[in-house]
Amino acid sequence: MDLKVPITITDELTEDVIVSKGWLNLASGEIGRIEYEDYATETEGLPCESEDYEFTSGTLSNEGKDVEFKIELNRTTGQYSVSPNELLEIKVRAAALFAGVQGAALLAQAGLSSDPAKMGRADKPAPAEKPASSGKPTGKPRGARYH
Repeated sequence: MDLKVPITITDELTEDVIVSKGWLNLASGEIGRIEYEDYATETEGLPCESEDYEFTSGTLSNEGKDVEFKIELNRTTGQYSVSPNELLEIKVRAAALFAGVQGAALLAQAGLSSDPAKMGRADKPAPAEKPASSGKPTGKPRGARYH
């Protein structure tokens, strides 16, 4: 299922800001259908091709509330995207801001950790430790099968 949401994209140049609209795919993190406001890519090229290009950010808005995030840019292709970690962060922050759902509760429902060191990874129990060997023979030959 592809769930795409409208976003505002801001390309920051040293002395200029270029604003555009696009669609963020919440499943893959890809951004497409970009339409620049007051900027002609045909004559000026892509913002990332400018010598004074600095970075790109995005904003997801709903009823006057905004979630800002970092956008990755492939300077070779001009393709905008959001990293998997940033995408998870957007989803958690958007749920908390737009729906009043707390991030830890949302992660717990998904079976994921809210511990920043393990952010986004499924919680798995630690493997059980094997008891230390006493070094004494057990009477069982190695590799033997017992029923």
